[in-house]
Amino acid sequence: MRGASFAAVLLFATAAQAQDAERGRLLYDTYCGTCHYERVHERAPDKSKVSTLAELRGTVAKWAAQTKLRATPADVDDIAEYLNRSHYRMAK
Repeated sequence: MRGASFAAVLLFATAAQAQDAERGRLLYDTYCGTCHYERVHERAPDKSKVSTLAELRGTVAKWAAQTKLRATPADVDDIAEYLNRSHYRMAK
């Protein structure tokens, strides 16, 4: 039984650290959408300034600093996850 409890805690900890795309969408709609709309992310891949997940996270972090959101690393990860799932679709 003790092993099962440890496994449950480990599973919960892993899930808590995973990016939350729905939370990212809410943050994006609230803080990012005030300056631009989502179509800015719908460029052709060869015209996009973002080609990796690391670049996407860096771009989100850069622009988050321009908003009223005091973005945490988890906020940046969640917004980047949302944008990747909804627009960029880059492999992890």
